[in-house]
Parts: sequence; C-alpha cells; structure tokens
Amino acid sequence: MPQLGETVAEGKITKWFKSAGDAVKPGDNLFEIETDKVSMEVPSITAGTLAEIKVQAGETALVGAVVALIATEGGAVASAPAAAPAAKAPPPAAPKAQPTTFAAVPPPRTIQSSGPLDPFFEVRTPDRNYGPARLASGSFVTPLARRLAGENGIDLSRMSGSGPHGRIVAADVDAAIAKGGGRSVPMASGASAAQVKTLYQGVDFEEVPLDGMRATIARRLVEAKQTIPHFYLVADVTMDALLKIREEANAGAPAKGDAVAYKLSVNDFVIKALALALQRVPSANAVWAGDRILCFRNSDIGVAVAIDGGLLTPVIRNAEIKSLSAISNEMRDLAARAKDKKLKLAEYQGGASAISNLGMYGVREFSAIINPPHATILAVGASQRRPIEGEDGSVSFVSQMTVTLSCDHRVVDGALGAELLAVFKALIESPVRMLV
Repeated sequence: MPQLGETVAEGKITKWFKSAGDAVKPGDNLFEIETDKVSMEVPSITAGTLAEIKVQAGETALVGAVVALIATEGGAVASAPAAAPAAKAPPPAAPKAQPTTFAAVPPPRTIQSSGPLDPFFEVRTPDRNYGPARLASGSFVTPLARRLAGENGIDLSRMSGSGPHGRIVAADVDAAIAKGGGRSVPMASGASAAQVKTLYQGVDFEEVPLDGMRATIARRLVEAKQTIPHFYLVADVTMDALLKIREEANAGAPAKGDAVAYKLSVNDFVIKALALALQRVPSANAVWAGDRILCFRNSDIGVAVAIDGGLLTPVIRNAEIKSLSAISNEMRDLAARAKDKKLKLAEYQGGASAISNLGMYGVREFSAIINPPHATILAVGASQRRPIEGEDGSVSFVSQMTVTLSCDHRVVDGALGAELLAVFKALIESPVRMLV
C-alpha cells in the first residue's frame, strides 16, 4: 500500500484490475485505492505474474502493507506495489531448490501480524510511529485511529474494528465520535446522537451515517475554529471593468476544435488577483507551522470545489505567473477530476491561501473557515447591481461583489490583512493590471 500523504495511514482497495494468475508488466494498473479525499489507480513497477491477492476489494490496508505478491522470473516474489517504501532492505535470495515456492519479501521491521497472510511495515521516525499497535484485548489499531481516539476520549478496548481481521481503523473511531462515544471531548453539537434524537420523538427522520470524508471534514472544521484565532475583513469590490474585459475576452476566444480555447469566469480573475496580491504583500503569503511561520515565494491558491458528500480544495500552483486562460483551463480540469475523486495527492495538498466562491448560488456574502495550515481564505459573494452615491450627491448603479477575508491572527495581523484585501480590491477594479 503506497504512502498517500503524511496524514493518511491507510487506504481502501475498491477494485482490482488484475486477477491471480494474470501476467503484469510495469505500468499496468493493479488496483484502485480510495481514501477520504481521493481515488487513485496504482500501477505495477514489476514484471511477472500476479501470484496472490492478500487484500481484497472492499478491504482496508495500512500504508506499507503487502497487498499482493508478484512472482518474477525464476520464482522470486516481489510485494506489489513497492511504491515509495519508508525503508529498504535487500530481499533474500530465492530458494534454488524450490523455484515455485512463494514467500513475501520481509519488511525492514515487522511486528506480530493479526493473521498469517497480513504482514505490514512498522516505520519509526523521531516524531511519528506509523506502525499499528496491539491492544490488551488482542485487537490491532492503526496509528491514525489511535490518535483520534485519544483526542476524542474514545475507549478502544470496547470497540470492534471494521478493517482487515477486525483491525480498528479511523472510520471506526469517527463513527464512535459521531454517536457521542467520547468520554472527555464533547461532540461539536455538545450532545450525543441519542440525546439529540430524544428531542424528535414522534417525528419522521432518516439517520445518515457519516462516511469517512464527512467525518474528516467535521473533525477538521471543529479543530480549525477551536485552534485558529479567526478575524474577518469585508470589502465591496466594483466589478464593471472586470465584467467588460471578461466579456470581450470570451467573445474573442479562438476556436479549438468544436469548442473555444478558453472561457473565463469571474473566479479565474479572483484566483489571479489573490495570487498577485500575495506577491505584493509577501508577509501574508504564509502558513502557520506550529513553532514558526513558513513564507512562500510563489502564490499557490486553493479553490474549494463542492463534491458529493463534502468538498475538496485543488491547488493552482504558481498562479501569479499563469495567464487567465491557463488558470481557467487548469481549474476546469481540476474541478472535474475532484468531483470524480481522481485528483492526485499533490493536486489538493498545500497552498498558502484559498478561495471559496458561493456567488453562483446568489449568496451575497459569508465568512469561510480557514483550512489549516493556511493563514487566510477569501469568501466570494455574488456580483449584484447596487446603488452608490457620487461625490456630487447623485446616485448611480454599479456591479459590486462583497468579499470577506478570514485571517489567522497568529500570522496575519489586522493591518496586514487590510493591506492584502486593499491590493486585491485594486486589482479587481482595475483588471488591466492583471494582464501586463
């Protein structure tokens, strides 16, 4: 099971593209993985025959676990896939007298498995232990599940796991939290599911269990609001010049086959303007990193995309140097793959700031919750015709959009946030500055 990110300790295999006995070659897709944020296909890096599938479709495996065995030429066996192992050790020589005997390549360190066909890695770093732990009850628990249980006061000894061989995984702990099973840390609602349901006796309702994505979103948002000192800055931005340039640019877009080369949206201009604003106010182009602040040279902008059951935030890298048409096409591609859960890990992790746009739903204004470790997020409302008073007392109508900048006060002070928002406003109101 390949490493899917620092915060991901396990993955669920949703599909096998090969069956035991099939020939495989480097580049052939072996199986599909699903985490709480993404689905991805994992290719083989070894040529040979798929000798054994150890983790079936629908089962979850730890990062580093052997999920299948590939028999190579001469009867040797390679674990598949061997994607980015945390540690390496030379494999033992294949037995000469028994060329057809299969034996998994032993990991650098192992601890007792929960079954004869369930080996897994234990990799230790100075501040992390990615190996599973065994409880007094005999059940195994993954590192992420153990951490979540500790943070939320969940008694693991009373839990049964849904992972392979009864292993307790993060989804089990999330389900226990959702049911109000925490002892010391209350749910975000302040009441357990049983307590809430007593308020609706005699009322028809349907219970919808939390899936992994929704449970993760709930946990991260509560963490963000509890640990990040938010403050908010609001500005009205005049859109007339931008809307005119956008209309002219789209009307003059060259043909590309049966379509056009690009179709600019207001959001494309917002991404570009925020990226340039972070360049001109570099102290705000930063994230919180525990005991320090990380300041960036380039502007990597995350853009919230609504998907079934939650949202993802794909990142436009180096947005400050990309043209509006390039940003538009890249964002369209990322949004489509985000909705299909086909984003790669590097495409939705990182970034220094983010944008959440609800203007297409007619929302006038709102305040977004910062996505850690970001220090800012810009909430974008709808563009509307509004009356404004001129210097001579006359009244005219202009197109305006209300934006709200949420700031982490540990990184961005009030004056710094106001400066960033002022530069953003100036770029939107004079969009020609984004074209030169």
